[in-house]
Amino acid sequence: MNIAEWFAGRLPEWFTGSPDVTVDREEILVVGRLRVPEPDDGSAGSDSAAEGRIARWREETRRERMKIADEAELRFGRKVAWGAEYGEVRVIFTSLAIPVMTRLRQPERMVLDTLVAAGVARSRSDALAWSVRLVGTNEEKWIASLREALGAVDEARKAGPAA
Repeated sequence: MNIAEWFAGRLPEWFTGSPDVTVDREEILVVGRLRVPEPDDGSAGSDSAAEGRIARWREETRRERMKIADEAELRFGRKVAWGAEYGEVRVIFTSLAIPVMTRLRQPERMVLDTLVAAGVARSRSDALAWSVRLVGTNEEKWIASLREALGAVDEARKAGPAA
């Protein structure tokens, strides 16, 4: 069963449309645009008001979100993280930070150490995370084409003979 479809069918009418559901090996991230009426006081466009509406929704839905997350974790074997959007504001909460081991040669370590020395990052770990975010942002089209190609490979595997 498709995880995004399961969430679309399982969630109450919290969001306008289906939520964005992002899945990796460890986590399912569910983010939706809140179905909250626009206030009459003119504060609808305020980022502070949007953050307040998201915080209120987070508190009001906590028990039900945790129940749904527990069901999904049992069913799909992954932790569930949540987020919400209102206006131009997007807030992610309860998201995992997974340690990733890597082996770096001296030139790569020196790049990380330069970022730490310059105050861009607090540690090599932060510097590596910063670098990954930078590549993801600046090479978004290329990363998207890689994901599309991997999807095609996955479909070809599924269509092939059973092992």
